[in-house]
Amino acid sequence: AAMNLVLFEDAMRHICRISRIIESPAGHALLVGVGGSGKQSLTRLAAFVSGFSLAQLVISATYGVSELKRDLQAMYRRCGVRGESTLFLLTDQQIADERFLVYINDLLSSGEIPGLFPPEDVDEIVAQMRPLMKRERRFEGKADCWAAFLARVRAKLHVALSFSPVGEAMATRTRRFPALI
Repeated sequence: AAMNLVLFEDAMRHICRISRIIESPAGHALLVGVGGSGKQSLTRLAAFVSGFSLAQLVISATYGVSELKRDLQAMYRRCGVRGESTLFLLTDQQIADERFLVYINDLLSSGEIPGLFPPEDVDEIVAQMRPLMKRERRFEGKADCWAAFLARVRAKLHVALSFSPVGEAMATRTRRFPALI
């Protein structure tokens, strides 16, 4: 459905900045502003303009590290196997457990999260990558397929962190997890 929007010039500039960042290889964004300033809305619009699908956590009272790993696995498969460009929008309010940031830090720093997939899932992903490797006339060994999978994830999965500068949480988190910056 068509939506009539009126955007301020500053909002359009921010949308352009976010789009430029996420369209860059391994481009991730840190959005800092008080709640209600439009960080999430502008990020959603930038993702749409850039043709990215949007992934966001649905936090519940029982959402924990295992659910985060499950969601990250789904995002990795979407980007690495299917080749779908995805923007993962994470707000500071969705960090139900500080251990979440260990995974996010690894994702941002290298694109590889150690132990994210059990060995049987790795074998399944490698099998799904083999036809792509064959089409591209590349080696089809397990290590080659896994490396190609991770390279596609790095190219296709982008993270936008939306944090509030109010309080000490952001300062503490960025000290403990330097890849957030």
